Amino acid sequence: MPHVSYTEVEDARNYLLDRIGTAPDAVVILGSGLSAVDEIVRDKVCIDYASIPHFPVPSVSGHRGEAVFGEAGGAKVLLFKGRVHYYEGATTPEATRIVRVIGRLGSKMLLLTNAAGAVNTGFRAGQLMLITDHINLMGVNPLTGPNEDRWGIRFVDQTTVYDPELRDQLKAAARNGGIDLVEGVYVALAGPAYETPAEIRFLRTIGGDAVGFSTVPEAIVARHMGLRVAAISVLTNAAAGVSETPPNHEEVLEVAAHMSGTTANLLAGFFDNW
Repeated sequence: MPHVSYTEVEDARNYLLDRIGTAPDAVVILGSGLSAVDEIVRDKVCIDYASIPHFPVPSVSGHRGEAVFGEAGGAKVLLFKGRVHYYEGATTPEATRIVRVIGRLGSKMLLLTNAAGAVNTGFRAGQLMLITDHINLMGVNPLTGPNEDRWGIRFVDQTTVYDPELRDQLKAAARNGGIDLVEGVYVALAGPAYETPAEIRFLRTIGGDAVGFSTVPEAIVARHMGLRVAAISVLTNAAAGVSETPPNHEEVLEVAAHMSGTTANLLAGFFDNW
């Protein structure tokens, strides 16, 4: 498995710090169709991923490939509009290179977002789900291979990946904003094929509430880097066997785009109380 070098991460980190001028208070990675969330940011500095040394550039529609830095509420925030997925052919260390760079920027908090299918039959498309825990069924782990001790320890505790205090702050922002926010466990699969009805029944049996193809490798690496982590899924569709309509990427992007305003309102309320 190709190793992401410390030097390459430092090159990207130094480039970003030169462009934005200061360490961000918080960093957000935006998932499929959520690029419009950057409207919460004032005094923007925009940076194309392609200009950042050694930086992975997404190939999937709905992932803009642009970093946006500015102020949101009382915080200096850096948004990454799009991610690279394991199913695009990247290894998990390559797909999480972005998080290695984030961990070296000086921020102590990472908020992950994604588009996901609802496995829990009590959930519906158009809701936001606050991730309380995850199940990694991707068959790979981003920490496989040599450990870089300057980034973190060899064996990373995952008792509380998703920070309870940050979750409470997001729930408070949702209550104050009248936003429908449910809570649940996110299951990560390798993708890119959607799940079969039998697989969805299995995921529900083992405690999954939503399913997707991202986020978990990033959360693992973020904890390895010592970052506090929170994560939100935009439930864009009911998973196979739950809905009569088969899932498709166009539907995912359409619902995610529709939910961008709600997601932006949630994050705006979160950063207003920073």
